[in-house]
Amino acid sequence: MAKALIGHLERGSRPSALLEVDNARLRARVADLEALVRRLAEENDVLAARAAGLDARLGLHAADEALQPA
Repeated sequence: MAKALIGHLERGSRPSALLEVDNARLRARVADLEALVRRLAEENDVLAARAAGLDARLGLHAADEALQPA
């Protein structure tokens, strides 16, 4: 009976160990993607500020943006 219980516990721990490894991998991937989103948002903010500065130097107004291609 003890062998059966030990065997059951060992089999039960194997899938949970695999799940833990997979969970850690997925958490790392999510962290990488979140960092990428932050970096792209920062780059977008810089580009938007540059575009706004260029628009101001060229004398374009917000109303003129409707005429710009998307």
